[in-house]
Amino acid sequence: MHHASGGGGPQERVHQAPRPTQPDKCPYEVSYQAQIPDCCAAAVAAQDPYPRPPSGYDGRCYDECHRGTPYQEETYSQVYDYLFNHGYLQPALVLRPTIAHLIVDSISHHLQLRECVTPQLSNGTERVHPCDVSSTFHRPQSRLGYEDRPQSRVGYASDSRCASGLGYDDTGGGYLDQSDPRMYCTGGYCMGDTMMATSRGVCGEEVELDMRRHIQACACTCNHMGYGNYMDYQTTCLTELPDVAPCNGTVRLPPPCEDSPSSGSSKDRRDESPRRRCRLLAPVLLLVAFLLLGGLCLPFLLQSAPATHQQRLDVIRRILTEVPLIDGHNDLPWNVRKFVHNQLGEVNLSSDLGRVDPWARSDWSHTDIPRLRAGLVGAQFWSAYVPCGAAQLNAVQLSLEQIDVIRRLAEMNAQHLTLVTSVKGLIEAHREGKIASLIGVEGGHSLGNSLGVLRTFYGLGARYLTLTHACDTSWAVCSVGETNNTQDSTPGLSEFGKAVVRELNRLGMLVDLSHVSTRTMRAALQTTRAPVIFSHSAARALCNSTRNVPDDVLRNLAKNGGVAMVPFYTYFITCNSTATIKDVIAHINHIRKVAGIDHVGIGAGFDGINFTPTGLEDVSRYPQLLATLLEDPTWTEEDIKKLAGLNLLRVFAKVEQVRDEWHRAAVLPVEKISPPDNSACVYGAS
Repeated sequence: MHHASGGGGPQERVHQAPRPTQPDKCPYEVSYQAQIPDCCAAAVAAQDPYPRPPSGYDGRCYDECHRGTPYQEETYSQVYDYLFNHGYLQPALVLRPTIAHLIVDSISHHLQLRECVTPQLSNGTERVHPCDVSSTFHRPQSRLGYEDRPQSRVGYASDSRCASGLGYDDTGGGYLDQSDPRMYCTGGYCMGDTMMATSRGVCGEEVELDMRRHIQACACTCNHMGYGNYMDYQTTCLTELPDVAPCNGTVRLPPPCEDSPSSGSSKDRRDESPRRRCRLLAPVLLLVAFLLLGGLCLPFLLQSAPATHQQRLDVIRRILTEVPLIDGHNDLPWNVRKFVHNQLGEVNLSSDLGRVDPWARSDWSHTDIPRLRAGLVGAQFWSAYVPCGAAQLNAVQLSLEQIDVIRRLAEMNAQHLTLVTSVKGLIEAHREGKIASLIGVEGGHSLGNSLGVLRTFYGLGARYLTLTHACDTSWAVCSVGETNNTQDSTPGLSEFGKAVVRELNRLGMLVDLSHVSTRTMRAALQTTRAPVIFSHSAARALCNSTRNVPDDVLRNLAKNGGVAMVPFYTYFITCNSTATIKDVIAHINHIRKVAGIDHVGIGAGFDGINFTPTGLEDVSRYPQLLATLLEDPTWTEEDIKKLAGLNLLRVFAKVEQVRDEWHRAAVLPVEKISPPDNSACVYGAS
């Protein structure tokens, strides 16, 4: 609060797109009467340098398979859900739904080439199970969830089975392991024994082509049920085929090709193979890159910044329904005492006091409930202030009466105001649409040098103490005394002053450093174990007033975790009687630059000041300030939320945390007694 020089004034002061449907698929799980022969194991037993395919499949496997690819639906569903839930598909869906579907299709097909598992049947035999996409899809090593490992041309060799040699084909199918009786699944059919499928006429003319592709993929020399072996269908160098699976720790490779004009040397083919793999993977990688880039950047491109001031005001209204706007200092209680002598029956706070005498005739009046509502105020610290002239007289009594006024104002206007004493209460009040009312005691002289009085104030609901006002106490130096060169050697806090800070920490009260000298600021920051606040102080670098905070203290404030709440009093903003909303923003930006966005707030000081900036004339104008800040592209909505209230909530919560930790540690109340006061108004028997 700022007193006028004449002594008559109060204070210096989303909607989700439908998932594209897939054709009905069926799970393919087939049991066999006998264990499927392992071509690699058979080759080892026969000392055959080349593995041979299994034979003797149970023909019932085809009957048990329904039409449809057994694993595509599961893969498609998992890929679609994962990408949509992580926000990757929304940008594509905004542009064109089919783009999203193509992305999912491509990645699903790629993932279907992952390794397969071979669970054991109850009789101990092994069966081939459809590819378990889920077992590889949710791996943390990759953004898309699957693990990046060295890959053959199209798939992975797993267990001791012969791996497929070719990859996903544009016909809609994919080659399986040689030990799989289906051999090859097209987009429309799952074939069992190829010969049986041919005899039944299931695949028609596609069977020979499918078998040909399968034989080209298998490096063994056996006659594939009368269809020949890879030598009969060889069109490329065998070194281009992937390595077969290890058998008993031995990697079996197909024989190298001889140099020929038609096929080229094996070295040339080996050099060309990586390029072909890149060509195969390029579309998938491009789609993934597009997906990631779109997911990260497109929302910013689609979200256009509010173009007009009215649009920015609409954004601020939305923000302040999510986060409470918390002002650190308002002197309305002192005006109630000064204007109507605390006779609350004469104060209709729900009316427009700007039209009611004596409020309407005063330059010190800026607050009533209609204007608080228009200003979207979510929480207000009301100041229990008494003048320095009451120090060592009846300051304690007057402070108790001012606390009583604040409590009764909240009770009498319960439809709009509610008294709160904690972070939880503040948040609940905001959710209920009420203005959270908090109590701050302004001036250490109100304690009467008694920690017992401090504890009593806390019990009545006070949640911060300003260590000094415009006068020194016996234990702390105020900002006015800072200009007195004879006090340069005086410490900012005496031992009793440090005890006050520690007791504030133990109680869970905020330490407020507005009005104190720079020496007291630094001493308090060294003493406190909890974050501190400046409830209404600006940047000294922009207005060289001892009431403002120098940059070195702002940097230490950031280390402490506290917050400096910028006032609207023009003499703290421009050091003269005129200022604008832009001048206030300059102080906010300076504190943000020096201390950081997490350490700046708002503490206007309304009803304790008689000069206000143009554009910030009363408590209804907070949205104008925040909307003007949004004109600056460096200010985001998250920054606005921190300035408006999140920073103060964080500090308050940390203060409560320190209180709780000290309580669990059984830290006892401070019993230190201040030096005796020998004034004539003090009873000295104690």
